[in-house]
Amino acid sequence: MPWTPLHSQLHQCAIDRQLLPIGAKILIAVSGGQDSLCLGQLLRDLQSRWQWQLAVAHCDHGWKQDIGIADRVAQVAAQWQLPFHCETTANLPETEAAAREWRYQSLTRIAQTTESTHLVTAHTQTDRAETLLYNLVRGAGADGLCAMSWHRQLTPEISLVRPLLEVNRTQTGDFCQEYELPVWSDAYNQDLKYARNRLRLEIMPQLAADFNPQVESHLARTAELLRADVEYLESLARDWYQQAVDDRNVRIDRTILQSLALSLQRRIIRQFLTQALAKMPTFSQIEETIGLISAPNRTRTSTFSHGLAAEVHGKWILIRA
Repeated sequence: MPWTPLHSQLHQCAIDRQLLPIGAKILIAVSGGQDSLCLGQLLRDLQSRWQWQLAVAHCDHGWKQDIGIADRVAQVAAQWQLPFHCETTANLPETEAAAREWRYQSLTRIAQTTESTHLVTAHTQTDRAETLLYNLVRGAGADGLCAMSWHRQLTPEISLVRPLLEVNRTQTGDFCQEYELPVWSDAYNQDLKYARNRLRLEIMPQLAADFNPQVESHLARTAELLRADVEYLESLARDWYQQAVDDRNVRIDRTILQSLALSLQRRIIRQFLTQALAKMPTFSQIEETIGLISAPNRTRTSTFSHGLAAEVHGKWILIRA
């Protein structure tokens, strides 16, 4: 088959962003749809140049309309001459959140079992734009609007990598047609009861028609710009966290926070509460704790989970029952 512009794009992306090093042991998440089949074919074609060790993973939700997908993906993996791994579940709620959480848990387990160093998913520019818009209407801050990163650590040993974030769904569809890949048409992707499907099938086309034909690429670019800003702020916040927080006694020096910008205060308090509460704090919990930075002694927040609260003791903000 011919060498396509997508081959060149992925090859150059791997070089420029150092996403998938030479000789990496890579697990490819393949759903059976056009994006993941496109990614699998690209990686298979580039394998000899990069000396990658590739394997295919598939997650079978056990839903009625998924019957047959796992067998199809297994056949594709055999054609690619790659090892195939599959996890199946039953009684999984038919919701986006439940499916996504189970898939990542399953893919991480497969990656650990196969000693893969990289788990690769086929999220595209289209997915990134849709995710930014989805998070925007939910009231997310800058971190949520970053939408998707090129890579993040799932475990200390396994990196999640998304090498198609500059490729749109039209490109992956054209590629699959050219290579005659057996794309599975997932009925769930047409079901408008799912919010993301409504975004994809109704809202994004309307925005492109009424406001900007390039809305998808512009939203994805916005996510990329925000990602750089967020990473910089998170780096600063981590540095200040080391100076302000006494993890051993679960307290934070508010006199250090007083001189910092509100954006840094929010990030440090969020990191502090995440450690203290062993869960992600809510926006209201963060804002209430920020109010303690300049509050009188003995002022405390309303109760957090498990009867805990933040309270001012001199220069310290403590977490206690």
